[in-house]
Parts: sequence; structure tokens; C-alpha cells
Amino acid sequence: MMQARQMLIKVPEITIYFWAIKILCTTVGETAADYMNWNLNLGLTSTTYIMGALLAVALFFQFRGRKYVPSVYWLAVVFLSIFGTLITDNLTDVFEVKLEITTIAFSVALAIIFAAWYKAEKTLSIHSIYTTRRETFYWLVIFFTFALGTAAGDLLSERFELGYLTSIGIFGALLGIIAVAHLKFKLNAVLAFWLAYILTRPFGASIGDYLSQLPQYGGLGFGTIISSVIFLVAILAMVIYLTVTKKDAPRLKAEMLENLSKTKKNRENEDDGEKWGRHR
Repeated sequence: MMQARQMLIKVPEITIYFWAIKILCTTVGETAADYMNWNLNLGLTSTTYIMGALLAVALFFQFRGRKYVPSVYWLAVVFLSIFGTLITDNLTDVFEVKLEITTIAFSVALAIIFAAWYKAEKTLSIHSIYTTRRETFYWLVIFFTFALGTAAGDLLSERFELGYLTSIGIFGALLGIIAVAHLKFKLNAVLAFWLAYILTRPFGASIGDYLSQLPQYGGLGFGTIISSVIFLVAILAMVIYLTVTKKDAPRLKAEMLENLSKTKKNRENEDDGEKWGRHR
């Protein structure tokens, strides 16, 4: 059973580095998807297959590990960011599904997964990601936040024609409100985290579009290549720094310590039972 496999916490501690890399990942997800699709002329379908395969490999190693490894974890996030963007782009550009519909659909799907996660585990805290089932829920949520963020960001900036800079301002302001609500007015930490996580996706995607798109389309014209390289180098530098310093290494929480203690005690009881049985 998935629930039976105990591990160390598989996600990083929430620090300023977490949010910085998360925003960079969402930004590079937007620019890298556009680069592969348009600059390399791979097309949406081929690009989606390629990124889907790379994502499967990254998640295989992430699930296979028994503790948080920065390089493995953030590689999975980068690939998931690109793949989530491509899924939304496929629905919009290939299947001609309206952004309003994809935004609503992904929102509903996300709500359902959160509800199922909470019903099964009685918690949505990322500090409790130390079983395979919880990790599965976690990565499902991450995928839908990326897909939803892409749809919501494109809806504001393109469909409603607010522009990338205005979208950055709107999502940035919402993130600021959540931060103040949590720090000053004691908004629930788990709720604040997930609200911020969802909003950093359209925030980062709007930044990526603003930097890479041509001026006539509301961007600065840096292009997808330069933008992607800048963000990937920044991500790599921070991941190397965190790997060396372990500043985002997850701390054992009280709940996990209690579970590990119970697991150890159960194993000791089983061993004692086996020894007793052999001596009968």
C-alpha cells in the first residue's frame, strides 16, 4: 500500500529561496515552452510528448528517493512547469477550448484534489509529505496549479487584453495581500501557502511573457532564448547553493517524529514476537 512506505520529508523547508526558485521555475516554464514550440519548430504536440517523457523520468527519481534532494526536486518542478504550460496551450490552441473554460475546469479539478487529499490524510501541510500517497497528492496539486496559473495568466493578459505588465501588478498585489494577511492577521499558514503557490504561477508566467514577447505584443523583446537562459542559470545557481549549504533542508516535525517512533516501536514488537516464536 502507498501509505505504508515511510520516508523523510520530501519537500524543502519554506524559505525565501523556495519562493525565489518557484517564481523562476514558473517563468522559465512559460519561456521554455514557447522556445521549444516556436523557435525549435517542434510544435505543441511534439514538445508536449518530449516534456512529458522528461517529466516522467524526473518524477520517477523524485518518488524513488526517500528524502529531499534539491536537484531532483527542482528539476521535477521545472519540467512540471513546462508541461503544465503545454497542457493549457494544447487545450487553447489545438482544441480551441476557451481560456474561461480551462480556468474554471482547472480550478474545480484543483479543489477536488485538495478535498480528496484532506479527506484521506486530514492535512494539507507540505511538512507532512513523508508517505508515497501524500507525495502523490502533492505533485497532482502542483501540476494543476501550473496548468491553472497558465490559463488564468493568459486570460487576464491576452483574452481580457490587460497586458503583461498589468497582470504582473494584479497578481503581485494579490500575493502581497496574502503575505500581509498571514504575517499581520494570522491567516492560516497552510491556506496562505497554497494560495500563494497558486498565484505565483500566473505571476511568474506574466513576467516570462513580459520579458520575452516583442514590444508590439506588450513585451520587452528579450526573446525566449535569452529569458530562458537567464532564469535557468539563476535556478541552477540557487540549487547548487542550497545543495551545499542545506539551508532549505526540511526539519523533522513533531507529527513525523511521532510516526517514526511508532514505526520503530512496531518493528521492535514484531522482532520480539518472532524471537519469542522461535524459542517456543
